[in-house]
Amino acid sequence: MTVAIGTRVIARNFGYRHASRKNPALQNISFDIAPGERVLLTGASGSGKSTLLAALAGVLGGGEEGESSGELLCDASSVGLVLQDPDSQVIASRIGDDVAFGCENMGVPRAEIWPRVEQALEMVGLNLPLSHPTKYLSGGQKQRLALAGVIAMGARLILLDEPTANLDPVGQKEVVAAVNKVVAETGATLIVVEHHHELWLDTIDRIINITDGQDLSPADLPTLGHLPPARPATSTSLMRGENLLCAWGPARSFSLPVAASTVITGPNGAGKSTLALTIGGLIAPKAGKLELAEQLSQGLKKPPHRWKSAELAQRIGTVFQDPEHQFVARTVRAELEVGPKVMQVDTAQRIEELLDRLRLRHLENANPYTLSGGEKRRLSVATALVAAPQLLVLDEPTFGQDPETFKELVWMLRELTDNGTTIVSVTHDPDFIAALGDHHIEVSAK
Repeated sequence: MTVAIGTRVIARNFGYRHASRKNPALQNISFDIAPGERVLLTGASGSGKSTLLAALAGVLGGGEEGESSGELLCDASSVGLVLQDPDSQVIASRIGDDVAFGCENMGVPRAEIWPRVEQALEMVGLNLPLSHPTKYLSGGQKQRLALAGVIAMGARLILLDEPTANLDPVGQKEVVAAVNKVVAETGATLIVVEHHHELWLDTIDRIINITDGQDLSPADLPTLGHLPPARPATSTSLMRGENLLCAWGPARSFSLPVAASTVITGPNGAGKSTLALTIGGLIAPKAGKLELAEQLSQGLKKPPHRWKSAELAQRIGTVFQDPEHQFVARTVRAELEVGPKVMQVDTAQRIEELLDRLRLRHLENANPYTLSGGEKRRLSVATALVAAPQLLVLDEPTFGQDPETFKELVWMLRELTDNGTTIVSVTHDPDFIAALGDHHIEVSAK
């Protein structure tokens, strides 16, 4: 599977403003990327990196969705984009058909399509039958599926938006290796957005700052700085699971220490998110037992999945892997007000605090769906925190965060445990684990 040399990409004072936003998401950026160059695009969360990739791929929408300025030049007919949200790119019910979809739309001869599909799946390490249902893939597996679709198309310009964010360490290395192999064999131009810069430093030729289009050196990239260390957890449990059989994976026994931070780790597809949703009372366990401390149950005798919505929100807050799955309001502020209205509690002061602490103040009147991936994640965390629950369940809480917002989020979660909140987080991030891994639950698929 080969394609012609990569396409050239030129930006001349390019900018874009979403129709629902007063300020532009991106403005006055200029650069020139040569055919076949490999570029790391960097900048703070919300600085317009995803917007630029969407513009290059030609998926920003028409004039009713926003307006652009300046010029952006590239061959949009041969662009492959892997989005932050892999769910939004799943087209077919079977993985083979999904990877073949792009080839079919480009008019690739039928005899070439399936060899391309099989090679692409092998390159991204998605070693499953072509008939495997896409609905049973984990978030990380869906990211590999989306990448395989781009590879099979033979794109001359490959755009990757946080492609390793939901992958375990092994999966991250596999995807980076797959991308290296593809661009080496095809000569495709590569632009990757990734806050974990270290993963790509051996791959890329240039680093471009989204703010001004200037080139940076690796030494110029921001670092996490000082993070709190993990600390010994108490022996007292807020929740205990005994042979708990969830909708996915084997029966598990575990304990969540009170007023401590627990991390759930394990390979993609092992059932981490399913376990987290079961702990959060959003999925009923198939068998086994959940024991709750009175501090959490507060007089309720039923298991969490049978609690009323207001009862659950007052006791357990959950942040989904995909933030958009929990948005229900038209503005950021209205989103933060939904929970308190359901519970009939006054949290006005808490909302103001969260808008400032999570850097959402300037977005309070924006539609949640127009936020960047990192901003959506911080909003989803804020919606769970607004009710100050006893237990907070987070699925990949640092996804899409630049080093500064990563650090602020970690410190805020540590403050919560200091004030008595129990936290459990699904994560692959070694820095997050080092800072908040007071207790560790390692899960496997068997």
